[in-house]
Amino acid sequence: MRNLCVIMSLIVLFICVVPLSAQLPESKQATVIESVSSSEVLIEATGIYKNKKKSEVEKIGVARASDDAKKAAVYQILYGGTDPMLKNTVEINNMEPHISFFFNMANINRYVSYEDTQLKSKVITNKGTEIKIVKRFKVNKEIIRRDLENFKIIEDRQELAKAIGMPQLMVIPEVPKGKSPVDGLRNNPILKHAASVVESHLTAKNYEVLVPQQMESINTLADAQQMLGDRNEDLAYKLALSIGSDVYITYSGAYEKGSYNTTKYAMNVRAYETTTGRLLGTETGYSQGRQGESMASVEEAMNTAIDNVLSRIESYWREDMKNGIQYKLVISINPSLSEDEVLDIQDLFEDVVKKFSKRSKENIATKQTLDYSIWCDPAKYDSSRRLLRDIRQEFDNSAFGAKIKPINTNRKLILLKID
Repeated sequence: MRNLCVIMSLIVLFICVVPLSAQLPESKQATVIESVSSSEVLIEATGIYKNKKKSEVEKIGVARASDDAKKAAVYQILYGGTDPMLKNTVEINNMEPHISFFFNMANINRYVSYEDTQLKSKVITNKGTEIKIVKRFKVNKEIIRRDLENFKIIEDRQELAKAIGMPQLMVIPEVPKGKSPVDGLRNNPILKHAASVVESHLTAKNYEVLVPQQMESINTLADAQQMLGDRNEDLAYKLALSIGSDVYITYSGAYEKGSYNTTKYAMNVRAYETTTGRLLGTETGYSQGRQGESMASVEEAMNTAIDNVLSRIESYWREDMKNGIQYKLVISINPSLSEDEVLDIQDLFEDVVKKFSKRSKENIATKQTLDYSIWCDPAKYDSSRRLLRDIRQEFDNSAFGAKIKPINTNRKLILLKID
């Protein structure tokens, strides 16, 4: 009986291990050509089929190699490139028990929404026992993502959103120094169309998008500029900070000459963390060469660039939100206070900030200005007003007559003064 159990265990182990390696693609060679939409990407993939019988290669080689190419395309989405869906060793390890599910042909065909009828190339080698083909496919990343979330391989985006909210994003064109991004959106049809493409991409993925066109939103910039100091007239940063986005995306583009009297569009997209101005990701997307159809070229280039940048934004969001909701505090200290009084106030304010935050970072400390980035428990401080209330109460009770007064608050930025 014991020997029978051992034999059965070995059989189960054999069944589990062998199909696992057999399910993975032979080639693992694929390249993302472009992002077709917010959910689909066009991929050029290589497929390989080997068989010692030449007759089998001739008979079913192209079909089997095409299946392998499909797997290579999905493999690229999961593991390849600079922005794979599986972003760290934990997620890769979580994937191991489910590889056979993701790479069986029934699911591969669920993920592949389109397959070119024509081969890009076909090569038969090793005396007719191996065939290699290159083919293009459209792969639906969102279906793959849902399966990954259902198996708990990656964190569920919707569960995170319920717990701490989706990040708020704002899209702003790059304009010459000192010029208003809002004026650029209003007056330049190319910039306006590019912004609408990004905003459509974001809303399709359930991000909360803030639209900066309303000039009334810039009314607080004068105060913010006085408090923050001159940042090389970076109006995009100030606009994003004033309105209260978590991340702001800037973009710029230009036409380039292509072959056969065509032009193609190159779009550069950057994403920044609003509270610190930290660069989260940058990407350049290119359109195909066309004669005319400028808006189509802009849309194609933008879709390609924004898809990769969004992947980095999501990685930032997942990691950063483990620390809590982030706020930026900028405090103006009354210049009539003595140097000793200023030092006492700075020390006291640091103690207060640490009491109400999970993590804090002092960015600037001068005689007249304090600049902090703090991360708070979302269960306690899901709004800046709640945080401000506790900071004011704690500081005013401990500061021997000094008082905190709010200048302006929004979702991410709290401007204060101490008298």
